[in-house]
Amino acid sequence: MITLTINDQQHELDVPEQMPLLWALRDVVNLTGTKFGCGMGLCGACTVHLDGAAVRSCVTPVAAAAGKRVTTIEAMATDAVGSKVQEAWLDVGVAQCGYCQAGQIMSATAFLKDNANPSDDDIASAMGGNICRCGTYNRIRTAIHRAAGQEEQA
Repeated sequence: MITLTINDQQHELDVPEQMPLLWALRDVVNLTGTKFGCGMGLCGACTVHLDGAAVRSCVTPVAAAAGKRVTTIEAMATDAVGSKVQEAWLDVGVAQCGYCQAGQIMSATAFLKDNANPSDDDIASAMGGNICRCGTYNRIRTAIHRAAGQEEQA
């Protein structure tokens, strides 16, 4: 039995310690906002926060999350920075197909908590591990600047 704190709620999970956190979240706890993309930690669709840091849940074993706070996209509306990011996403119209957007929002939120005044280069570096097959990168950058209270930089 593994105890996880997910979105400030404790969950007792009877799962193997090496089970990817992604599958525990989706299949056991029924939090389906976190998406499966590549299964190798390369695309960012499965990004969640582990004690505030953005991690790829498809390659993070459940045992690595024990004793830490797991935060998923379902909790972003109640997070001060996360809600600003979500609002900016909507204002800018970032999503096209939307599949990668939960991971994008989770990465952007963790990034803005570490860098409240990002440059374009900072954003490109921080978000480089999140792939958007629809190519909404310019809108993502604009939304991150907006969430930071900045006008988009030239």
